[in-house]
Amino acid sequence: MAHTPPKEFQHPQGFLTLAKNVGIKDATLDLTVIYSTVRARAAAMFTRNRFPGAPVIVGRKHIANGFVQALVINSKNANVAMGKQGIDNAVETCRIVGAELGIDPYDVLPFSTGVIGRPLPMDKIRAGLKGIRKELKPDNLKLAAEAIMTTDKYPKYISVQVGKATIAGIAKGAGMIEPNMATMLVYLMTDAELPKAAMKPMLRRVVDRTFNAMSIDTDTSTSDTVVLMANGLVGKVKLAHFEKGLLQVCEYLTREIARNGEGVTKLITVDVSGAKTSVQAKHVGKLVANSPLVKTAVYGSDPNWGRVIMAVGKSFDPSIEPAKVTVRFGATNVFKKGSPVDCDLEALRKYLSQPEVAIGVDLGIGKASARVWGCDLTEGYIKENAYYTT
Repeated sequence: MAHTPPKEFQHPQGFLTLAKNVGIKDATLDLTVIYSTVRARAAAMFTRNRFPGAPVIVGRKHIANGFVQALVINSKNANVAMGKQGIDNAVETCRIVGAELGIDPYDVLPFSTGVIGRPLPMDKIRAGLKGIRKELKPDNLKLAAEAIMTTDKYPKYISVQVGKATIAGIAKGAGMIEPNMATMLVYLMTDAELPKAAMKPMLRRVVDRTFNAMSIDTDTSTSDTVVLMANGLVGKVKLAHFEKGLLQVCEYLTREIARNGEGVTKLITVDVSGAKTSVQAKHVGKLVANSPLVKTAVYGSDPNWGRVIMAVGKSFDPSIEPAKVTVRFGATNVFKKGSPVDCDLEALRKYLSQPEVAIGVDLGIGKASARVWGCDLTEGYIKENAYYTT
């Protein structure tokens, strides 16, 4: 599937990174540390899954004071459903990183992603973290984006400039994704100085418009987290401009996660307009994006708009009236205010065969709107997940 990485990638000042292999599963990169040379203000959003990974439990405690200085991430093992042992391993990892870098272990956030229900190979992680201060390098976030991958096909990263400040983001995620107050794993770093009180509300607004408006397979992971670190090394910025830049970074990463989903061949954007509220619009958009029948129709380039109106109807919302609803594929109306539209089916099939497909739904009952991202459903998703642990 088409993927064009950003042409230029700028690193925010004061962030050092390492990425290496410690042999957790294979010979690919599986351990990374992201370190701010000064203590950074931070905000995070975590999964609401009732079986959160041990790193999520520990991370919530560590970020409660609003500061973070280092992130430590291992891939290939999720450290989930391991009871007290999992918690102890996450705490020990933070303690080791803190000792190696000379910082408070409570200023370290741990992350793990991969297979659920297997103990972390702590002997390999201990050995891998020894001497990390000498291994940290500037301008190394692209390699960190590669090290946090599991079934991802390529690393996901982007940066934007806001005045003198830089916002950089890296992400991983390809399956078990329909976030609820988070996404898979996303790390956002900036050298801007941000007010502590503004960070969490800003992050929540941006996440709700991006990562929380995306789904690959309707499954909310046990490890989902988004973290924003601001070390303030270049000074203050206009908050409205910063939020716009942060939205740009997160929207790009959202699209790349959906585009890079397991077995995915097409990115689907669902635009819902004419809703009474943005909540209603987003709910309808998710119903369309999550429908297996819509997803498979897009995969097969089948202009079966009946599946779209079926998905809209699953809202069971009495305010949605079929006689007011319009559906389009791309710019072409296929169903307008309760009636089919005579269309060129071959042209629609050609449109749906593209790597990016837009589905529009106008409810005709209000002025609110929402955008949701999803993907098609293919044999590749089934094969990859049928044999994931073996």
